[in-house]
Amino acid sequence: MSDRDILPSWAKPSHYVVSLHDIEFGGNFSYQGTATITVNLQKNDGFNDLVLNAYQLKLHSAELKTDATHEVKDFSYDEKRQRVTLDFGKTIQHTGDAVLTVKFEGTINNIMAGFYRSKYKPKGEVPASVAKDDEFHYMFSTQFESCDARRAFPCFDEPNLKATFDVDLEIPEDQTALSNMPEKEVKQSSRKGFKTVYFETTPIMSTYLLAWAIGDFEYVEAFTRRKYNGKNLPVRVYTTRGLKEQGRFALDQCHQIVDYFSDVFQIDYPLPKVDLLAVHEFSHGAMENWGLITYRTTAVLFDEKTSADSYRNRVAYVVAHELAHQWFGNLVTMDWWSELWLNEGFATWVGWFATDHLHPDWNIWGQFVAESTQTAFQLDGLRLSHPIEVPVYDGLEVDQIFDHISYLKGSSVIRMLSAHLGEKVFLQGVADYLKAHKYSNATTNDLWSALSKASGKDVNNFMDPWIRKIGFPVVTVAEEPGQISVQQQRFLLSGDVKPEEDETVWWIPLGLRTGSDAASASIHKTEALTQKKDTIREIDESFYQINKDLTGFYRTNYPPERLAKLGEARHGMSIQDKVGLIGDAYATAVGGYGATPGLLALIENFQDESEYIIWSQIFTSLGSVRSVFSGTEDIRDGLKKFHLQLVTPAVEKVGWDFAPNDGFLTGQLRSALLLSGGLVGHEATVKEALRRFDLYMSGEDKSAVHPSLRKAIFSIAVKERGESAFKAVQNEYLTTSSIDGREICLQSMGRVQTPELAQEFLKFIFSDKVAMQDKHSGTIALANNSQVRYEVWRFIRDHWDSHVHPSLSGNLVVLERFLRFGLNKFADRSVADEIKKFFADKDTRGFDKGLDVVDDTIRVLDGYRARDEGRVREWLGGRGYL
Repeated sequence: MSDRDILPSWAKPSHYVVSLHDIEFGGNFSYQGTATITVNLQKNDGFNDLVLNAYQLKLHSAELKTDATHEVKDFSYDEKRQRVTLDFGKTIQHTGDAVLTVKFEGTINNIMAGFYRSKYKPKGEVPASVAKDDEFHYMFSTQFESCDARRAFPCFDEPNLKATFDVDLEIPEDQTALSNMPEKEVKQSSRKGFKTVYFETTPIMSTYLLAWAIGDFEYVEAFTRRKYNGKNLPVRVYTTRGLKEQGRFALDQCHQIVDYFSDVFQIDYPLPKVDLLAVHEFSHGAMENWGLITYRTTAVLFDEKTSADSYRNRVAYVVAHELAHQWFGNLVTMDWWSELWLNEGFATWVGWFATDHLHPDWNIWGQFVAESTQTAFQLDGLRLSHPIEVPVYDGLEVDQIFDHISYLKGSSVIRMLSAHLGEKVFLQGVADYLKAHKYSNATTNDLWSALSKASGKDVNNFMDPWIRKIGFPVVTVAEEPGQISVQQQRFLLSGDVKPEEDETVWWIPLGLRTGSDAASASIHKTEALTQKKDTIREIDESFYQINKDLTGFYRTNYPPERLAKLGEARHGMSIQDKVGLIGDAYATAVGGYGATPGLLALIENFQDESEYIIWSQIFTSLGSVRSVFSGTEDIRDGLKKFHLQLVTPAVEKVGWDFAPNDGFLTGQLRSALLLSGGLVGHEATVKEALRRFDLYMSGEDKSAVHPSLRKAIFSIAVKERGESAFKAVQNEYLTTSSIDGREICLQSMGRVQTPELAQEFLKFIFSDKVAMQDKHSGTIALANNSQVRYEVWRFIRDHWDSHVHPSLSGNLVVLERFLRFGLNKFADRSVADEIKKFFADKDTRGFDKGLDVVDDTIRVLDGYRARDEGRVREWLGGRGYL
């Protein structure tokens, strides 16, 4: 049996003409289509049928032109494998090219997959032809990755069956059509009031990168500074009418990054245009369709006056990530979905790399290790994690590996390799790889070969375990006079590694520095740990530190006294070092390698910290500890006191007002500290937040709430005031015109404190007032709120058949994300048992891995709580917090 379920290999497409016409702009949203496919056939003994991918399409007729014309007599659909077999009713003897023409019918769905419609409320006058219902207007666009091109037209829908594409779309005269390539010509249609837009032929590419969109669009435009084939390329951000000015920030990032990547990859951007399109309903953050990149609105639009500053960072990074794919993914594509990490891991790393290039003052790598690396550790510390490169049997399995392992572990491991080889050598190897495989497909080994050649090192040898083995190591340090011993073993958050799970020996770059103090320490000559255990001499006991800047993807477990000393020496360390120190102390406590008092004693040192990224890591780690112990009353109250005392000096120093010269990170620090201080009960903060909330909500003074402080102020008000504030924020959600306003309101409403309000909020989330793409936002906030966390599970259990499954199962990516993030915060194995029992008799294909993560996570946290409860109580008591 093959390790993958793919189409018969003797039929390969080389060119498609996809024509869509008779689109219904309302009613059933159906359309008629013709797909004309040039196929190379190599079956010497003849064939009587052809197999293609098609899903939720109705095929009307088909014919194959060889030297004669052969009509298809019968279509048989395999719904489960999303295929259709075209039966000619006779044997055809033909090798070489032939032309297959299929006439079909499809539907523009509303589940954010395939060719779909998004609802929105327009600004300004809208042409009468735009599809609408009572409350909303609609735009149409596509999302084909991983395997949803087959929902839009019959095709050979696998990443290595590349072809060129011609697209033409019949649309109303007063609307705009977009596709991967520029418009070639427009012809009058026989249908009154319609025109047909023809696009230039695409380069050779995978089906999942094809895209088109139809709507009432407008755009802002800029040009690249570099010339491509003698011309400055047009770069545009398209939006529905009335929003284009909010595309200016993304536009400004975009043209600079296209030029930057053209230099870095040593290959000019290969298409004649770059379009970015804001889509009102979107399952992911964005999608890298070649030349027509689609985005969730909050990942591409930014309004200097009304957006929270955190979204500036998001837009810059997501724009860079998707542009990286234009080379890495689109020009060179993974051979099969098992190597998805090649696309996503690299685009994530190089997306941050480009953002750092444009915004050196944002401390991008500090942010990367606090967000991406720590999140990857969290998922990869579970027993049932998966390797970065994971076997995929068929395309339908792939959606669940678009996860933190492919993106975040993948990018962290690439950062580790780049740091080891040196950035210049690493990027040269990447450029060589892209040149060698452009317009075709490649494997992980092809990348390693190019990097080995560029660096003169055997990259495959030391990277292989990182890519193909599950999990990552913890390096445990033991001290002796003048030397340390280091030992590696697989890290599990449950702390119970079995011998058969601990056979991998990783190549571990030690990044070890030592000296009389942190400021003057220098890098030690021992580069890497390449065996299970080693002793390293010439260590100055005054100061040493492992994994400088957290470039290595592993946890470090120091002796408790050393952890305390490193806390005292923190001023001589980088932001990445401090993030690593706090993150490692938390994780080793959960896994039982260390203990929670070590983490608490460490972060107690950080009262005078002034960096946003460090506070962000403290809030994440301390928030997780508080969440785990939230069911034990005395510990819960003691940790809250500890948190309040820790944060008070910084909260009182940061203030409420934004100065014109405040940097990006200062604003982020203010938002984070006020939110944290207010929620933990800092009196002056609560009082001021409520004062500003009342001025804003009454309409008396809308400037009382700075856009970047909406989340803090709304959240504090909902927590303190209950129903009246909840209703006010709900009304803000329904009326806000700011792009990020809805996400912020949903996050804030999740701070409710009673089961009744939590249930009311969940019913609101599952009403048609909240778009499918946003249903997880409010739910994550409820799951993070220990006061009402159980209500999320109760709602899922009691309303699975009436609300949850019907609303989300059309798009399993969305359902899986909703369950994973909605249920993974419990620290009580009896809840894990309830969840397991509930889903035991249900068909969970497409979200089963998410449920496994939930189960494993809850059991890990339950074990941690039971093990450390006494220790935490003792520490809090000894420090006077109980």
